[in-house]
Amino acid sequence: MFKGLLSTMLGAGVIAAVVALPAVAADDIESKVQLCAACHGQNGVPIDPKTTPIIWGQQENYLVKEIHDFRAGFRDNPIMTPIAKTVAQPDTRPIAAYFAAKTWPAHEGAAPPATQPEGIAMCKACHGQNFEGGAPAPRIAGLSYEYLIGAMNSFADDKRTNNFDMPGFMKALTPSQREAIAHYLAAL
Repeated sequence: MFKGLLSTMLGAGVIAAVVALPAVAADDIESKVQLCAACHGQNGVPIDPKTTPIIWGQQENYLVKEIHDFRAGFRDNPIMTPIAKTVAQPDTRPIAAYFAAKTWPAHEGAAPPATQPEGIAMCKACHGQNFEGGAPAPRIAGLSYEYLIGAMNSFADDKRTNNFDMPGFMKALTPSQREAIAHYLAAL
């Protein structure tokens, strides 16, 4: 009888532990992403949207790539590079999935112009018809003008090189075209 009771209790304990695993894993990811909120915001709106992108609702594959690129040194930022280096490889996808599952924050700016700026058509091939991204390209609709123009100019000036296509695309645009595109996308 004692053996049967022990087996039943152990079986119940194993079942309870297995059932609790997703909750523990979710709690673990929640604790691991707390540092991200210091810059990227508690509610998905970055503390400084001029220099920090929205990551809530961003494309999962893109987030994985960026964490990898910061960790590997393909992309450099005085804040993100050391943080990314603390992210263990097995945590990269779960962290990216956590943010991708969040809702993109509501936009509170002016409506975009009725006509799209010259040169923006080439962005649709990767970033989608509504610029909401897709594997592996990020959502660019709704990011701040300052963040967008900074990224575009960094690609054009060969300061950001973690994408093979973007430098060529950005160099093909004039500075005023890049500015118009950044203004348009920020208003979406």
